Amino acid sequence: MLSRVADSIYWLNRYVERAENVARFVETNINLILDSPSGLQQQWEPLVLTTGDGPIFEERYGEATADCVIKFLSFDREYPNSILSCLCSARENARSVREIISSEMWEQINAFYMMVKEATERQSLSQMHEFFTEVKMASHLFAGVMDATMSHNEGWHFGQIGRLLERADKTSRILDVKYYILLPSVEDVGTTLDELQWIALLKSASAYEMYRKRSQHRITPEGVADFLILDREFSRSIQFCLLEAERSLHQITGTPPGTWQNPVERALGRLRSELGYLTIEEIMQKGLHEFLNDLQEQINGVGNNIFENFFALKPIQEPYSFMTQTLGTSVQTSAI
Repeated sequence: MLSRVADSIYWLNRYVERAENVARFVETNINLILDSPSGLQQQWEPLVLTTGDGPIFEERYGEATADCVIKFLSFDREYPNSILSCLCSARENARSVREIISSEMWEQINAFYMMVKEATERQSLSQMHEFFTEVKMASHLFAGVMDATMSHNEGWHFGQIGRLLERADKTSRILDVKYYILLPSVEDVGTTLDELQWIALLKSASAYEMYRKRSQHRITPEGVADFLILDREFSRSIQFCLLEAERSLHQITGTPPGTWQNPVERALGRLRSELGYLTIEEIMQKGLHEFLNDLQEQINGVGNNIFENFFALKPIQEPYSFMTQTLGTSVQTSAI
């Protein structure tokens, strides 16, 4: 497969997943606010801090109010990680490989983009809650259409890797939101307020029902972190995403599972292996925020390795332009 085609399919899926998870990201905070007692100060700055794009936001918007943060993360055309920018980039990647993907995939990504573009006029919080639900469902529909209409060959596996790495990264950031949104006092830890916040976080990750089915005991920080990080069966847990990404990687390289013959396999295999031997007690002892920060850096490292080994080919006849991706993942190449 041409590296240009693999690159576009990889980023097409990664951008769609990023748009969905930014919606989940903002929805987490909305749910936390709605479930908090009246009079409790709303906190929107943590969302910007967790993205790592605080300086960009501060320079352009200043104070982190609800309207500014929602606009920045949802509809800001100049911010490359906003939902609208992600869908614009996903659509352009799909356009460049229309001869490879199915017509149904192109129609869905185009409809997805138009839906987000038309939603830029929505203002009220209640309307935004509905919008984020629509974004999640449109992303699910795209993934389903791709699975049902595209051959499960190398291109499909590159798309899977892009989607799963992005999902693992954003699950860690959704979980990290709870670290930044501090409780009014340490006495609130373990109270009804604390539990409501963890429930809101689970629901934003579409994990509440599955968590309840696996864990019959009451909701605890350790239990939620264990489920979202280490569970091997829940499709949005970090462990599951890395396991499935590694499986697709071996399908592309043709090497048997458990062997690592190139830097990508070694980087992903090392990360997946380390996570497989960790316990939630060890994670909490290190510090949840510190662990998640290290994990995000390692996932970014895997993305950089994928670029270097699969996409970063030197031009033979035609020059290439390079567009830097955000969040420290890798660089996308596209032929001029």
